[in-house]
Amino acid sequence: MALKTGRDYLESLRKLNMTIYLFGEKIENFVDHPVIRPSINSVARTYELALDERYRDLMTATSNLTGKTVNRFTHLHQSAEDLVRKVKMLRLLGQKTASCFQRCVGMDALNAIDTVTYEMDRKLGTNYHERFRRFATYVQENDLVVDGAMTDPKGDRSLRPSRQADPDLYLRVVRKNSDGIVVRGAKAHQTGAVNSHEICVMPTVAMTEEDRDYAVSFAVPSDTPGLLYIYGRQSCDTRKLEGSEIDVGNARYGGQEALVIFDDVFVPWERVFMCGEYQFSGALVERFAAYHRQSYGGCKVGVGDVLIGAAAVMAEYNGTAGASHIREKLIEMIHLNETLYCCGLACSSQGHRTPSGTYLVDLLLANVCKLNVTRYPYEIARLAEDIAGGLMVTMPSEKDFRHPEIGRYLEKYLKGVAGVPTEHRMRMLRLIENLTMGCAAVGYRTESMHGAGSPQAQRIVISRLANLDHKKKLARIIAGIDEEE
Repeated sequence: MALKTGRDYLESLRKLNMTIYLFGEKIENFVDHPVIRPSINSVARTYELALDERYRDLMTATSNLTGKTVNRFTHLHQSAEDLVRKVKMLRLLGQKTASCFQRCVGMDALNAIDTVTYEMDRKLGTNYHERFRRFATYVQENDLVVDGAMTDPKGDRSLRPSRQADPDLYLRVVRKNSDGIVVRGAKAHQTGAVNSHEICVMPTVAMTEEDRDYAVSFAVPSDTPGLLYIYGRQSCDTRKLEGSEIDVGNARYGGQEALVIFDDVFVPWERVFMCGEYQFSGALVERFAAYHRQSYGGCKVGVGDVLIGAAAVMAEYNGTAGASHIREKLIEMIHLNETLYCCGLACSSQGHRTPSGTYLVDLLLANVCKLNVTRYPYEIARLAEDIAGGLMVTMPSEKDFRHPEIGRYLEKYLKGVAGVPTEHRMRMLRLIENLTMGCAAVGYRTESMHGAGSPQAQRIVISRLANLDHKKKLARIIAGIDEEE
């Protein structure tokens, strides 16, 4: 089965025996849990659209491993056009879910590991690439969701992994034998981990020789013994427990994060893709980061499209759509959003082939893309809140609106333009609240800052790749100080 349906995906999750905690309780049926289910619906959408003829060019690709049609989220990019289509696909899904759909990290991990294991094998004589390609083929043929697990808790940021007071604050190898390795540690902020079939681990920083036990990459099924998931809280998440449709804002979709604990997890050698080769840990981190920073030029733009649309609708509902300052704010939101998209397309179209055959984005432009993402969604969100008005954060609940005695007052006094039902105005306000302040803000505004690395991480790469000496040389030539070579 190369392409699953949304229903197939849901049934595959029901077969997993995962250890999950939420609100201090162990969750037995996570698929139908009201807090978790919206995030599962978002992932299911990636399966549904792949089978929709209108979107198949974006959502699917022909595998270079099997020659079969596969979901693009499992594909190894074989051209710059593949990279461009990835960004377009992510924008589409942002538009369809207005949330995080959680498969980007795994896709980016697959492509980064493919390029690095090939080069590692060529230099060191290892056989990691062959192992990885078998794993990638398995993922494609079963259309699996992969969690790309990079971020460690990190402890004291001023200390190397091996110098931490607690050595487990970075995930590490604690034992090896002829069958495989045993790892201990945790991965934090894991997008979609609870909804994934496989956990694909990578080192979180460039390692030195003294950190070689931390230079490890591997994949394990998400219900492997020793794995424990502690579900992350989000703003307004308990609204999902109230049975309210209006108050959650996004009536069907959502995202998720989790802290994933590796309590002496065994990994067979055939699932190990790096084990001590610290010299290549930096390349893996850099390439994964570049792919994932490219991703933000698509997914955040799609969610931004929904937020801009919601702000424009609220202007109509409030009777302010004709005001010149409202039109200017909407134009500014569109300008910022499309600028993000331009960066995502630019780093994709300038991508190049690596020795493994898999295409890598332009590293400099991918980091410029993500640095913009750390700013522009905040301004888009601010302008949306400005247009929406203060009722967005003072509005009574849906239960009050439905109440047989006081509901009529809300129907009367929360009215905007006469021809628009009060309930429609309430729904749109809650959607904007969800996107800018609530659960979806985790996958839009706040995650825009820290996902795929904080702003300083992008600045460091930009500084290194910008070739300032070349720019100074150009200036000296134009000024007549140096001769042109």
